[in-house]
Amino acid sequence: MTTSDATRPRLPMRMLLGSLQVIERAGNKLPHPFWLFTIMAGLVILLSAGLNALGVSAESPDGERIEVESLLSAEGMQVIFGDAVDNFAAFPPLAIIIVVMLGVSVAEQSGMLNAMLRGSVTRVPAQWLTFAVALTGVTASVASDAAYVVLIPLGALLFKAAGRSPILGLVVAFTSASAGYNASLLITPTDALLSALTTEAAGIIDADHTVTALDNYFFTFVSALVLAALITLVTEYVLSRRTDSLGEDHDNEDDTHEQLGSMALTAGERRGLINSGVVVLVFIAVFAAALAPAGSPLRGEAGTVLGSPVITGIAYILGILFLVAGVVYGRTVGSIARAQEVPEAMAVGVRDLTPVIVLFFAASQFLAYFGWTGIGEIVAIRGAELLEAAGVHPVVLFLGMILFACLMNVLITSGSAQWTLIAPIFVPMFMLLDVPPETTQAIYRIADSSTNVISPMSPYFVMALGFLQRYRKDAGIGTLISLTLPISITVLVGWTLLFLGWWALGIPLGPGAGVR
Repeated sequence: MTTSDATRPRLPMRMLLGSLQVIERAGNKLPHPFWLFTIMAGLVILLSAGLNALGVSAESPDGERIEVESLLSAEGMQVIFGDAVDNFAAFPPLAIIIVVMLGVSVAEQSGMLNAMLRGSVTRVPAQWLTFAVALTGVTASVASDAAYVVLIPLGALLFKAAGRSPILGLVVAFTSASAGYNASLLITPTDALLSALTTEAAGIIDADHTVTALDNYFFTFVSALVLAALITLVTEYVLSRRTDSLGEDHDNEDDTHEQLGSMALTAGERRGLINSGVVVLVFIAVFAAALAPAGSPLRGEAGTVLGSPVITGIAYILGILFLVAGVVYGRTVGSIARAQEVPEAMAVGVRDLTPVIVLFFAASQFLAYFGWTGIGEIVAIRGAELLEAAGVHPVVLFLGMILFACLMNVLITSGSAQWTLIAPIFVPMFMLLDVPPETTQAIYRIADSSTNVISPMSPYFVMALGFLQRYRKDAGIGTLISLTLPISITVLVGWTLLFLGWWALGIPLGPGAGVR
């Protein structure tokens, strides 16, 4: 057998790579998400006029007749032009993501998030290294882009220092941060963003239903541990053999220990993390103590804890928590010396959100049109009636949604953009089939994360490939996919089974958020 024959991918892998290349080419032809939402908004305008002319309607569960309203009517023109600013301003995720990122930006600019990621794995015993990197990666979505920039090269260095393949460490870091993006031991900005979009979609059926950032927390916490364990098993029993055969370029023998030493925490950074950690614990303890009395003003209606403004306003609390922790860390290490540097750091977060804000403008108009016309409600009612008449088992519905979202995720890698598109259909339709919005959101988390690591459309996939080529210059898209595909499949199957078991047992997804 020649060398080229030995290194040539087997037929199944060649078929897979060919399929992914087709997907990549198709995805490259898709317009920017801004234009995608703009096109969808235009289609809703035309569709609303056509369906209105045809007299399309449906009867809601409470007996109300719902008809499609035309956006080409006088009232529709008001929605399109007169309410454009209000549509944007009232878009729930807009204010939430800005408020949260004001605090997260301070934590990032102070260096706290970077230090947290490095401190989580740099002093871990060798036998726990894979699991520690995987669990840190799964939870690292709290640090946004910093998770990839810091953790991928750090994972490679840690594995190399332990006498293992740096390619293996790189893959573990990338796949855990990407495939496990929607699972975390902590409450993250993504939780606030998804819950706002889910609340908006649930409003099509029940205007009073609110989904909070805590409503999937029990599930995401356990998911983080399970996914880290699954990634560890695949790494040790499958990928380790693959990376051993790959090897690395001999001219890449750098001073690993020197590089790793530069990424180790200094005494000041450790002190900063301890101080910020103590402040966070005190912060949480104060709120817990304030909520404890039955007559506390922080409690909700009828004295309930779950109705507390602390819970319903968790996005604001989360932003303050990051802000305070970041300031304490920055003051300790000297990265924030003056009070005026705090709002400057907050401003950096808003500037970084500019592309998201632009996208949200188009998305907000699309959702406003879609909701006002009644198309979403009619589709949900008709779809639910069809599925109910067909006697489709809920598990089949769940698997169908996961498959659909997985396929979309390969082309539309923005989780918020994809959920904005499909939530107005799946959330209300499943609500009419007695599936809570919180459950539909949990299902989406699985699909949105699992295929991230095999999508060439993802900017983080390209970033990981760049890091991989530092250790093996001839590595290409196929090389990376061959290493990430086993984890992608395992995460998808394992996480789906975890959810189905969770649903079968009727375990709450979060505080007061039933799975059924």
